[in-house]
Amino acid sequence: MSKTWKKVAVAVATAGLFATSLAACSSERETPAATGGATASEDAAPEAGGLIGIAMPTKSLERWNRDGSHLEELLKTAGFDVSLQYADNKTDQQISQIENMINDGAKVLVIASIDGTTLGPVLEQAAAKDIKVIAYDRLINETPNVDYYATFDNYKVGQLQGQFIEDALGLKDGKGPFNFEPFAGSPDDNNAKFYFQGAWDILKQYVESGKLVVPSGKAPKTDDQWTNIGILGWGSDDAQAEMENRLNSFYGGDTKVEVVLSPNDSLALGIAQALTGAGYKAGEGWPVLTGQDADQANVLNMLAGKQSMTVWKDTRALGDAVANMVQEIIAGDEVTTNDTETYNNNVKVVPTLLLDPLVVTPDTVEKDLVDSGFYTASDLGL
Repeated sequence: MSKTWKKVAVAVATAGLFATSLAACSSERETPAATGGATASEDAAPEAGGLIGIAMPTKSLERWNRDGSHLEELLKTAGFDVSLQYADNKTDQQISQIENMINDGAKVLVIASIDGTTLGPVLEQAAAKDIKVIAYDRLINETPNVDYYATFDNYKVGQLQGQFIEDALGLKDGKGPFNFEPFAGSPDDNNAKFYFQGAWDILKQYVESGKLVVPSGKAPKTDDQWTNIGILGWGSDDAQAEMENRLNSFYGGDTKVEVVLSPNDSLALGIAQALTGAGYKAGEGWPVLTGQDADQANVLNMLAGKQSMTVWKDTRALGDAVANMVQEIIAGDEVTTNDTETYNNNVKVVPTLLLDPLVVTPDTVEKDLVDSGFYTASDLGL
């Protein structure tokens, strides 16, 4: 493992205790006051609200709708005015939306960036007006004008996916070989490299030993080559097309794909559709397939035997934590972080709050997702 990724691994070990306590505070999404951090501490509450800008990348993915609406509700409950904007995955549109928030007098900007390298100029405008910036779940790069970063432990997300594959196939016990196809996330998303590296640090050894065979040849040879298999914009349709191409070109007859590394649920959905189209059937040689986000369609696929697991990042806990950070900023209090070493945006190390993710399998859907109130039983046909 490179020095950079060793630092990330150290962060994994140190972040858990605080993150677990945050996640434990989450309750039902319909009642924000019950979630830990919905109103933060009463002493941190602002005397007079003010405008908070929330810039989200797109409404086309379920998780960003949940994140945006939950954080908006928390901040409104805390007495703030909120400008919540979605940018349709268009960088220019997001920049324009942030400019409008600045001109409208926002006190804090919470930004889930589309391209974390393009926001430098607009954040200079924010800094000139002393507006604090929280990077939400995606690090904003190449600028000194990002004050805090709040996210889940993204390297650990990948580790959990890699460990699941390792355990499901019995790779540690020497089982194999298995036909394996790796996918990576959007090359313009800073988190994508952490997801892939976390998984690859576990799985690469089995590719090199021949226990995982990649018939398509799309196995990165170096850490930086993960972008070669990245799906731009995390598009389900693009992942489906890529999987169809691999199946048509490298599989057929007795050659079947047996395991697919998908870094998130959007890609997994497209991959599952490609597998179905190629004649794969649940319960009859369906490949091990990973995911992330616990999107409803993917949880239904899990229950139907068409996805093996998802790494759940309870975004209610992330919203709770960020709402608390906003109130700490407004009150002039010390802002809660738990990692001041790992996340370098190529200009500065950004103080970061890390939360822990959780593996959900078909057997734990009810316990983890229904009993926690993230979904109702009827949402999932249970």
